[in-house]
Amino acid sequence: MRRIFLSLSGVLLAVLGYLLFWPVPIAPVAWEAPDSPGFVGVFARNERLSGFELVPTDDQHGPEAMAVDAEGRLYAATETGWIVRLDSTGANPTRWVNTTGRPLGMAFDRSGTLWVADGLRGLLAISPAGDVRVAARTTSAGDTIRYADDLDVARDGRVYFSDATTKFYPPKWGGLDASVLEILEHRGHGRLLEHDPATGRTEELTGGLVFANGVSLTHDETGVLVNETGSYRVLLVERDGPGRGAVRPFIDALPGFPDNIKRGANGRYWLSLISPRNALVDQLAGQPFLRKAVRRLPAFVRPAPVNYGHLVALDTTGRVVESLQDPSGGYPMLTSVLEVRGWLYLGSLAAPTAARLRWTPDDTAGMVDTVGMVDTVGMVDTPN
Repeated sequence: MRRIFLSLSGVLLAVLGYLLFWPVPIAPVAWEAPDSPGFVGVFARNERLSGFELVPTDDQHGPEAMAVDAEGRLYAATETGWIVRLDSTGANPTRWVNTTGRPLGMAFDRSGTLWVADGLRGLLAISPAGDVRVAARTTSAGDTIRYADDLDVARDGRVYFSDATTKFYPPKWGGLDASVLEILEHRGHGRLLEHDPATGRTEELTGGLVFANGVSLTHDETGVLVNETGSYRVLLVERDGPGRGAVRPFIDALPGFPDNIKRGANGRYWLSLISPRNALVDQLAGQPFLRKAVRRLPAFVRPAPVNYGHLVALDTTGRVVESLQDPSGGYPMLTSVLEVRGWLYLGSLAAPTAARLRWTPDDTAGMVDTVGMVDTVGMVDTPN
């Protein structure tokens, strides 16, 4: 009996020692998580997102982001590196270009170049003919862009894109695990970058973000919105002038982890929440030592994202004006939304296809306020 007791004690001590002292790649810091608003009030639980329909993407999975060109054609960025092109009705998918990386965010400029934030290769520029060029793999200061995540393009040609984390490189840690590590550590290795094609310079506009994610210019283009996924908020960053780089909250204390954000019709911004908040993660915000212990647990018992579809529309002040939800998570790992001609096109990290939801509110017929915007009858305002 004594031998059994000693053996069990030894096992327990070994497990305890592992949980307390085994090396992990994170060095967490304490922070204070904002109170969650929960699914009440403007975020009250509903099923308005559950009526989506699937949009085939030529057997390419994980259409993380979508874009629309000056002819109204749609593009989906998939996990195999293929950018799939669909016609203006959202049909007839064909494989257009393969970035040989993982395209995560896309937007067209006024000349028809498709700019791509590729999580493995950096900032890419794809010509209308389909030629792929690496536009930025390092900043002008010489540091590596490790996790290009999302972007938007201004009318003057400057490209704004997020480098989600400069510490946790996706090929080493895996895309999803890299985001988890950045959020658990919470030291803020993410940043917002500006690339000027006229000069070739890529500069940091602001840093210290906990997993910098979705990016959208404001409608008047005086600022850039960037999602700080790990802090449940969207930040507004000034583009130019004496306040260049100044940061203020646009909306904070969200009920979930914000992923991508896009300009929509009539001053709206569409924000996707990839998963609801986790109460345990919030409770451990001020406990760095325990967060390290959580990282040492087997993957199947660690806190994990929950499939719960949630889109939020914000006005120009950051006020919530729409909340569309699918509690069943029928379209898994919803990461992005693009408003085009009366449809909301949905992207995902894990779904086998894209999806879309009919969207015809009273004050819009589906305009897209972006470079190369699509008007209410599907015509295109081609930039000069």
